[in-house]
Amino acid sequence: MKTNLITAEGYQKLQAELDHLWRKERPETTQKVSWAASLGDRSENADYKYNKQRLREIDRRIRFLRKRLEQVRVVEYDVRQQGKVFFGAWVRVEDDEGQQLSFKIVGPDEIYGRKDYISIDSPMARALLKKEVDDEATVATPSGNKTWYINEITYLKS
Repeated sequence: MKTNLITAEGYQKLQAELDHLWRKERPETTQKVSWAASLGDRSENADYKYNKQRLREIDRRIRFLRKRLEQVRVVEYDVRQQGKVFFGAWVRVEDDEGQQLSFKIVGPDEIYGRKDYISIDSPMARALLKKEVDDEATVATPSGNKTWYINEITYLKS
């Protein structure tokens, strides 16, 4: 199940994607469909078929984004979070072998295309919530439990 939380930055990105699709992509694609339809026989018209399919994809994404933007709740940083891991935190952790990871805990809608973001719904994020620097968190993995030690918690990328 997806958590309906999002950072202000993530909300702005989804809103920008919606605006781009609605104001630029959809009108351009609609124009291409109209042009291709005016050429005559649509059954063998590759431009018409491709752009009609693209228009359906755009409309599907627009519907999804509109619905999703209504559902999500923007979570802003609060000074009471300082020193503990909560939503929106940049966390640096290390395991027993010295492997280090650094990531930001964000909503599930924000992780795509970013290797340094993890979802609040992930086992790692759930294990780290409310922990402080030097605390350890045990994360259940397919190969067994793994222990991570928290080295740093910040709310601004340095």
